[in-house]
Parts: sequence; C-alpha cells; structure tokens
Amino acid sequence: MRKKKVDINDDNRISSMVEHPSVGDRIVDVIVIILCGLVGFCCLVPMWHVLMASISDGKTLLSHSGVAWLPQGKITLDGYSHIFKDSSVLTGYMNTIFYTVASTVLGFFISCTAGYAMSRRTKLQTVMILGVMFTLLFGGGMVPTYMVIRKLGWVGTRWALIVPGCTNAMFIIMMMNAFKAVPQEMYEAARIDGAGHFRTMSQIMLPQAMNLGSVIILNSVVGQWNAWLQASIYVPNNRKLWPLQLFIREITANNENFLQTSNPDYSRYLIRYAVIMAASLPIIILFPFFQDKLEKGVIAGGIKG
Repeated sequence: MRKKKVDINDDNRISSMVEHPSVGDRIVDVIVIILCGLVGFCCLVPMWHVLMASISDGKTLLSHSGVAWLPQGKITLDGYSHIFKDSSVLTGYMNTIFYTVASTVLGFFISCTAGYAMSRRTKLQTVMILGVMFTLLFGGGMVPTYMVIRKLGWVGTRWALIVPGCTNAMFIIMMMNAFKAVPQEMYEAARIDGAGHFRTMSQIMLPQAMNLGSVIILNSVVGQWNAWLQASIYVPNNRKLWPLQLFIREITANNENFLQTSNPDYSRYLIRYAVIMAASLPIIILFPFFQDKLEKGVIAGGIKG
C-alpha cells in the first residue's frame, strides 16, 4: 500500500492564505463594540427606569430623583390595577390588534403587487416608478386627506384607520428592489412552465424577497400599534372604535391632577409608567420572532436547467 506523502509546504501555503487581523483592525473592533454597547445601554436605561417605576411605591417614587435602578419603596402593581380594572383598556387592545393585523396584511399585499408590477420590464415601468416617487416627495396634507376620507364615507368607521396608512411609497420601492434582486432566469422559468403573474410573484419570487418583506412587516406593525392621530381625527366620538393609544392618553390625562385632591392616591402617579409598559410589552415580545428574518435572507427554489 502506497503511503501518502505529506508536503509541509502545502500546509505553509494554506496558513499563509488565512488573513489575520492586524492591530489596527483589533482596535477598530474594540471601538465598535464599545460604541454599540453604549448605544444599547442608552436605549435600555429609559425602558428599565419605566419598568422599575411602574412597580414602585407611588409616594416614594414621587420624592425620588434620577433613574430608578431598583423599585422605590415596596413593590406594588397598583399602577397596573388602575389601568386594567377599566374594561376600555381591553377594548383598546382588541381594536389595536385588529387594526394592526388588517392594515399590515392589506398594506403588504399592496406593496407586493405594486412592487412586482414595477419590477417588470414594461412600457409603463418608468411612469409607475415616477408616480410612486412623486407621492414619496409630495403629500396632500391632513386637510385634503380628511376631505377625501369624508367623501368616501369612511369618517367614523374602521376603514379610515386601516386603508389610508396601510402602506407608503417607501415600502413599495423596497419590494420593487427586492423583486429585482431575484434572478431573471427564475422568473422566465416560471413563465415557461405556465405560471401566471400572481403565482410567479407569490410562490417563486416572494419567498426570496422576504428579507426586505420582513422589514416592511415589522415597520408596519410598529407603526400601526403606536398610531393614535388618525383615530383622534376620524373616530373622536366613537369610543368603541378607539385604539389602545387613545384610551392610554385619556387615562393619563384623567390622572394628571391627582395631587390636588384632599386625600391623594399616590398609586395614580404610577399610571403614566404602567401604561407605557402595557403599550410597549407586546412589541417587545414580538420583535425577537422577527429578528431571525431580519438578519438573513430566505433563498428558496432554484434555476431550471
């Protein structure tokens, strides 16, 4: 049996091909890590302060100055009990979930179909892109938008909170660029196999464009969850249609002057912190499920030979 000869020079050539970071690269890495850590710390401190304040004793917290690193006084959930004993908060949660889901689904469908149409080489491609870009640069304003919504008969209905802000020009352009990044050969192979435009978009191209699609979905969810201005304009008198944010604003406003009473309930001072946590917690829980999609692109399918 012939023995395989080991060439030491081959090992040296392989090791010489490995790029080792220089001292300057290591210094830059350390600086970047420190800066990222500082930014993360600055982002976490306000939320931590709100969390600790929401479970603190109201009277002790009122006399405390600076960041609440730990609960002040005895730990209590009186702030949360004040906001959740009112059934309107549950109504706000249900309305906000409905508006968020409906607006995100409708907006993503519009962004995908419009982005797909604009990504195809057609005679009107340039015209469509310029039309969408025009809406990105110029807007009608609040009053003309209200007049359009009123003419449509949507004032006082859920449609006014779902349709107008479900998508925007930036999301459409992002989906257009995502579809353009899909290899042309895959589009042509699907068309040769007899797939229509909708099937080509949904089954062939969209799975490979979901890296940007996930960014659009996440931004839509966050934007719709925090939206309150549209509701205050279009459904100001219909409390049954109010989202959570309007109820939170009302609860906070009703408890601003609690110190002016003869026997103040200091637990009402905690409401401002408890409502922030109640409104932010669902988004905080949801974000980790999107992080994996945000970090990597989903590449599916192959090119037909």
